[in-house]
Order: sequence, then structure tokens, then C-alpha cells
Amino acid sequence: MTVFLLRRFFTLIVILFSVPTIVFFIMRLVPADPALVVLGDQASAEAIAAFRQKAGLDQPLFTQYSDFMLGLLQGNLGDSLITGKSISEQIWSVFPDTLALALAALVVGAAVGIPIGVITAVKRNGWIDFSGRVFALLGFSFPSFYLGVLLLLVFSVWLGWFPVIHSMRGDSVGEYLQKLVLPGLSLGLVQAAYVTRLTRSTMIEALSQDYVRTAFAKGLTPYEVFFKHALRNVLVIVITAMGVYTGTILGGAILTETVFNRPGLGKLLIGAIAQRDYNLIQSGLIVFALIIVLVNLLVDLSYGLLDPRVKYA
Repeated sequence: MTVFLLRRFFTLIVILFSVPTIVFFIMRLVPADPALVVLGDQASAEAIAAFRQKAGLDQPLFTQYSDFMLGLLQGNLGDSLITGKSISEQIWSVFPDTLALALAALVVGAAVGIPIGVITAVKRNGWIDFSGRVFALLGFSFPSFYLGVLLLLVFSVWLGWFPVIHSMRGDSVGEYLQKLVLPGLSLGLVQAAYVTRLTRSTMIEALSQDYVRTAFAKGLTPYEVFFKHALRNVLVIVITAMGVYTGTILGGAILTETVFNRPGLGKLLIGAIAQRDYNLIQSGLIVFALIIVLVNLLVDLSYGLLDPRVKYA
């Protein structure tokens, strides 16, 4: 276990060093001059020179890179080129909203997808299995942002159950959760379709194994066999896939936050792209990469809890 953690920690360090480096130099390959983008084509040469000096853009590329990496090590992501505000403060002010949305999507995906996948595997080739496969197919066919528009139209505009505008946080936990329902469903139902298909296919394979037949021969109930034996082995694969799917969830969160006008990292990043705020763009991408790496590390560590037979090497 210790060797495994050290190995994963080393991999984490390499990734966290590589991602900022790649993002930094890719942003410098963009042909547009940040000073001209921010100040406009009509800005004077003196104003452009002053802006470049203030932003550190007049320094050699290696100096800019070393200052950027040193700031990262100190937890300083720099300042926005547009507003001049601290990027760290901007990101951390909206991070809880994106975290809540991602967790809601994961909960919906697991709570809906895993039971449907198990039931369709047990009742395969029947009408229940057919209905589950249709649900999964529809989930793959509807992008999260399009599903979000449909949910807004039905539940907010027609029925009036939820607010149309989600930009302001509620005064209470209940109001905040109410505003999280539709975005969470929009993002989570798409993942539920993926989880349903994966759970169904792996569950069918698990039910054909000898240990399942042995469990039935011992007189265990179908519930005990399906959910305490077969599902326990299936969950290792499903949880792994959900960890890998984190990147897709974060990508979908960008569009979902835009559709529902929610504060979050995705909406912040979209605004930075529209304004050509290169510092904020590269910092946002780094934070997204960090989240994905940490989630996959937690998924690796969860194997031992899901299946005691798993040995860390």
C-alpha cells in the first residue's frame, strides 16, 4: 500500500508539472497579442507597452514561465488580464458551485444507472431490458445542454416548479438545492445512460460466473446473489469508468452552467475565452486537470473498499 501511494504520488507530481507547462506554452502559441485584445486596435503604443510591462509580457518567455510555475507552487495563479483581480479568488469563489453540480451529476448517474443496469441484466431480453436499453440510447442521443433546455422548458416554464434563472444563490440550503435539481439532472441523466449500459454488460458477464451458481446452490436469495455478490465485483469496473468520465462531466458542466446561468468554473472559463483573458484561461484549465487527477487517485484508492481481494502493488 505504501509503495502504491508513493508511486501514485510521484505520478501526480509529474502530471501536475506537465499540464501547466503544456498549457502555458500552448497559450503562448496563440497568434493574437493579449495587449491588443484587451486594449483594442486603437490603443496607443505607450498604453500597449505599459500593459505588457504590468502583465509581465515584456519579459523573456523562460522568465514568464519560471514566474508562472513559482506562483503555482505558492498557490498564486496570477491576476486577470481584464479585471486585474486575483484569479485564485475568482476560481475559489465559484468552485463550490461546480463541485456541487459535479457531485449531483455523479449521484444521479449512480443512483439511476446502477439499479437500472442490474435490473435489465437480471431481466434481460424482456420488456424491462428493452425499456432500459431505450433509456440508455436516449441518454446518449441527448447532449446535456439540450436536455437542460428541455428540462427548463418543461419544469420551469410550463410547470413553474423550478426557477428559470439560476444565477443567484438561495438564501437557504433548500433554495440552493432547488436550483441544483435541474442542472444536476441535466448532467446526471446523460451519465446515467452510460452507467446503465456498462453495469448491464458487466453484470451479465458476472451472472455467468461459477461463484454466482455456487451462491444459488447454497440457497442464497436472488437479492443476496445479485446485489451482495455479483454487483460487488461489477462496482469496481463501474466506479473506475465513472472516475474516467469525470473529464466529460466537467466538460458538460461548462455548457450546463451556461444554459442555466449558474456561477461556476465552466461559466468563468467561457467568459475568459470570450474576453481573451489568457491568464484566467490557462489557470482554469490547470484547475480542471487537477480535479481530474485527484478524482482518479481517489478511485484507485477506493478499490480496496469495494473489493478486499484487490492488492495494491
